[in-house]
Amino acid sequence: MSRKGKVLVAMSGGIDSTVTALMLHDQGYEVVGITMKTWDYASSGPGKKETGCCNLDSFNDARMAAVQHGFPHFVLDIREEFGDFVIDNFVEEYLAGRTPNPCVMCNTHIKWRALLKRANALDCEFIATGHYANIRQGENSRFYLSKGIDELKDQSYVLWGLPQDLLARTLLPLGAFRKPEIREMAIGYGYPELAKKSESYEICFVPDNDYRGFLKRRIPTLESSVEGGNFIDKSGKTLGKHRGYPFYTIGQRKGLDIALGKPVYVTGILPETNTIVLGDEDDLNRSEMLVGRINWIKYEGITAGMEAHTKIRYKDKGALSQLYPHEKGIAVKFFEEVKSIAPGQSAVFYEGDDVIGGGIIQL
Repeated sequence: MSRKGKVLVAMSGGIDSTVTALMLHDQGYEVVGITMKTWDYASSGPGKKETGCCNLDSFNDARMAAVQHGFPHFVLDIREEFGDFVIDNFVEEYLAGRTPNPCVMCNTHIKWRALLKRANALDCEFIATGHYANIRQGENSRFYLSKGIDELKDQSYVLWGLPQDLLARTLLPLGAFRKPEIREMAIGYGYPELAKKSESYEICFVPDNDYRGFLKRRIPTLESSVEGGNFIDKSGKTLGKHRGYPFYTIGQRKGLDIALGKPVYVTGILPETNTIVLGDEDDLNRSEMLVGRINWIKYEGITAGMEAHTKIRYKDKGALSQLYPHEKGIAVKFFEEVKSIAPGQSAVFYEGDDVIGGGIIQL
């Protein structure tokens, strides 16, 4: 029996998860590696190259690291679980005129639950991943999620949906390090090729970053059923025809295929009438939004007017705001206007480096 306990480590075959497993092994944990197959690239259409975490090379890299360091490794096929929830949600959100964040949905509803289920079956006290964030228990006995010290790599934004029971069992050792340090560790462990390995920021089931093509393959009749809707301005004047409302996102400027003599942006998506609203850049600015499907982390709830630094997308720097309870979730009022608030994306509330909670932007 290990002096630190037994931990199930999610290993994608990349540098971060590999160093996580080896670091915990060196610290005295009894490590079990597991690689989750979430997606079959053959389903992405002809000619799509397997990249990222779901290809055979990555599986082999993860297994090799485990074998070389003397701990067991398993491959877990969760394609059915992943597809039923994450991909269906992805498609449904675009059909509803919203912009989904599948990585948040996957972490919250699929990966962590799948890990915990297998951890329990293998008598593991903990689960661990290679995310750059930190978890600690606060004075109020709740488990806090906070930013990793590497601001360029911090991934607390995509973990806001983890409830207390999952945070209590999760180890995130990389949160205390910066990426260059992890690259040095990989070299020290004898994996210089990992230190040079490029990172993928694509959605795993959209390897070419063409979500429009993915939607068309998923629903062959989609394009013909939605093409020819109207572009309108904020006064309702028709400006031209578009390719179908699911193929546009809030804030989009390029690829509109309409010439109006000035730059215009998508400022609204109206699925009920297959209409896209175009406007000036200033029309993207808003000072309020409504957030639903809330998960509280640091506190059990909030008091009206609580101040928070709110991020509306992963690479967003965030903006100072006040939070107010609302019958449909949380009303957020920003001190200064923010740009391109997109329904379907995640809003995450911070107090310093700590995540207060988060939810899905409704409007």
